[in-house]
Amino acid sequence: MMPLPPREVAPGAVHVPGWLGLDEQRTLVSACREWAKGPVPIRHTVLPRGGVMSVRTVCVGWHWQPYRYTRTADDVNGLRVAEFPGWMVELGRRALTGAGLPELAAGYTPDTALINFYDDQARMGMHQDKDERSDAPVVSLSIGDACLFRFGNTETRGRPYTDVRLESGDLFVFGGPSRFAYHGVPKVYPGTADPVVGLRGRLNITMRVTGL
Repeated sequence: MMPLPPREVAPGAVHVPGWLGLDEQRTLVSACREWAKGPVPIRHTVLPRGGVMSVRTVCVGWHWQPYRYTRTADDVNGLRVAEFPGWMVELGRRALTGAGLPELAAGYTPDTALINFYDDQARMGMHQDKDERSDAPVVSLSIGDACLFRFGNTETRGRPYTDVRLESGDLFVFGGPSRFAYHGVPKVYPGTADPVVGLRGRLNITMRVTGL
């Protein structure tokens, strides 16, 4: 089946179905499994008021803790996170080109990635990615089970928003007027991943430029 063409969900926000091939998905799953082991292992992030996120997160390049970036994971084990690999910079640039934004690709140099793992029960509430000191686009890759991705506006967690089903291999880029739009994942669809990918659950890799 031929992949569907890119679709602009909002100004600056583009969904590219089936952008990652199966081989590249498997490569990313293997890389994420290694990062999940450490030096800073994957964990459920504890929020400042005591809440615990249902997704599990591991970071590369910079460590994200609510709501800032540090080189060392002072809220986990005090160690420095794994380096952000050069091949992921190239992946981010290819992603922007694939989303029809080649004018942004050449200078795009992401230096951190948040990798979230969703099991059957995990969700992500509506939020903004605003801890970066840069308005460079966010590159989001989905692998494994499909999910319902809710992409909203920059002013409120409520409507208007657009619901998009993200499948394994899909790319979603948001920048420009939509860089600080609220977004979230209210539902994961268990058992929808191609077994060839070698993953139960959903991986979401978001590359960002911290500006730090």
